[in-house]
Amino acid sequence: KNKLEERLKQNDILDIFFDIEMPLVHILADMEITGIGINPKKLKKLSCELEKKLKDLEKKIYNIAKKEFNINSPAQLGPVLFEDLKIQKDSKVKKTKTGAYSTNESQLEKFKENHEIIKEILKYREIFKLKTTYSDALPKLINKKTKKIHATFNQVGTATGRLSSSDPNMQNIPQAGELS
Repeated sequence: KNKLEERLKQNDILDIFFDIEMPLVHILADMEITGIGINPKKLKKLSCELEKKLKDLEKKIYNIAKKEFNINSPAQLGPVLFEDLKIQKDSKVKKTKTGAYSTNESQLEKFKENHEIIKEILKYREIFKLKTTYSDALPKLINKKTKKIHATFNQVGTATGRLSSSDPNMQNIPQAGELS
């Protein structure tokens, strides 16, 4: 304590520590204990709606590709895009260290004007992430006693000094309009 307090004095931030950081500890603890209420029935309904959208997009993608494949598998998606559909004809197609075609979002964004399938795959991925990361996952985090989610708020968890949260990361949860 004495060593750390001395460093705070040397850096002229002792007031910040006592006037801002320490009072915030109690607020964050209250937030963690209070928890965040969610409606599991609405999330279940949303999950079903997102599943239907995924199935519709899946059919559309298979029709465009004229074959079925695992859309979530880069090893299967790459050959469909770059060999079967030839969405990029020159040799500038980025590959991973293993030699597979790169199908990450930034790579696909470059080709979205080259072929209609790319826009559909990007939509599919967005909806898939919403479903798996939020509408399916959040209900599993509900505390059985309190019926709420109790995230951990990290006061010093980022290099930038901003507040963060984990289990779940509350900053990444989309707003209501983004889920539909």
